[in-house]
Amino acid sequence: MTPQELQRLRQIGSQFEIKGELAEAHRVKIGHINETFAVTYRNAGLTQRYIHQTINTGVFKEPVPLMQNVVKVTEHIRQRLREEGLKDLDRRALQVIACCDGQPFYVDEDGRFWRTFVFIENARTYEAVETPAQAFQASLAFGHFQSLLSDLSSRDLAITIPDFHHTRKRFLRLQKAIAEDPCNRAGLAARAIGFALAQEPLVDVLLDAHARGEIPERVTHNDTKFNNVMLDLQTGEAMCVVDLDTVMPGMVLYDFGDMVRTTTSRTAEDETYLDRVELEMELFEPLVRGYIEATRSFLTPQERSYLVVSGALITFTIGIRFLTDYLEGDHYFRVHRQDHNLDRCRKQFKLVQSIQDNSERMQQLVDKL
Repeated sequence: MTPQELQRLRQIGSQFEIKGELAEAHRVKIGHINETFAVTYRNAGLTQRYIHQTINTGVFKEPVPLMQNVVKVTEHIRQRLREEGLKDLDRRALQVIACCDGQPFYVDEDGRFWRTFVFIENARTYEAVETPAQAFQASLAFGHFQSLLSDLSSRDLAITIPDFHHTRKRFLRLQKAIAEDPCNRAGLAARAIGFALAQEPLVDVLLDAHARGEIPERVTHNDTKFNNVMLDLQTGEAMCVVDLDTVMPGMVLYDFGDMVRTTTSRTAEDETYLDRVELEMELFEPLVRGYIEATRSFLTPQERSYLVVSGALITFTIGIRFLTDYLEGDHYFRVHRQDHNLDRCRKQFKLVQSIQDNSERMQQLVDKL
C-alpha cells in the first residue's frame, strides 16, 4: 500500500467514531463490486481492527437508503441475538461504526461513499466450499439470518437494486445484448448463448408462483454466496453473515438458490476446468438439512416445494448476468483477465445442467426432511 493510500485512509478514518491512530492497513481483494480495506488502529497500547469500505454508486444508485437498510437490519439482528441469549455479538453480527456527525457513512471530497464496520476476529471466508460440514454451517447461517429477520416487515426496507433477481428482465436484457453485440463478442460466446436461450421455460417459474400468491415476500439477503459467511477459525462454526448491500424485500427461494449455486460444487465461481463442475449430493444434503433446520419456524410447504428448482433458476440467472456483462463490455462485475465474465458464465451453465440432471434425487431428499 502506497503512502498516499495510507494517508487517504487516515483521513477517512478520522471521520468515524474511532479512537486511536491508524497503524496498519491492507486491501481486501475479495468481491466484485466494492473497494475494501482491513485497518488496525492503536489506542493506549490496545489495538482494534475495522473494515473501511467504499460503496460502488455505479451499482448502488441510492447509497443513503442502502445504509439505512444496513443499520436497520444489523440492529434488528443484534437485538434478536440478545433475546436468544447469545454472547460475542461483535463476531455474530456486523456492527456499523457511525461517523462523527452520527451518519452511518461519510462522503469524501471526490463524492465517494465510505462506511466502516468492526472487523470480525478469528474468522474467515472461503471462496469455495471444502467440506460437507462447511455446507451445513453456511446454510444454517443464512437460514438463521432469515429467521432473525422474519419478524421485520419487508416494507420497512428500501429496494437497493430494482429487479435484482427478476429473471425475466435479466433474460430480456441478455436478448438485447445478443442482438446489439456492442463489443463484437457474441461469436465467441455462441455456445453459452445457445444454452441460455434454450432455458427460457425456466425463467418465470418463481415469478409466476409469487404472482399466484404461493410464495410470500420476505426480508432476504439476495446474495447468499458461500463466501458471504464467516466461519470460526478454530471450530468451523458459522459466525457472521456479511455483505448486506442487497438485503431488501425478496423471496427466500432466491437466497436458497444462490446457496445451491455456490455451495454444492467444490469449484470457484470462475472455474475454467468445466469437467470438475458438478452438483455434489454429499454437499447438497447437509446444505438443505441445515437450511430447513434453521427455517422450520416460518418456511411454508409451498416454499419448500420450490427449493430444488430455485437452485437451477438462480444459478441460471447469475449465469446470464455474467454473460450479459461480458457482451456489454464488462462494466458491472470486476474482471481480472480477458474473458473472465465468460468463464464465470460457462461455470454457472455447467452447474445448471448438473442440477437439472440431479433434480429428482434432490427433490426426494427435500421430501424426506
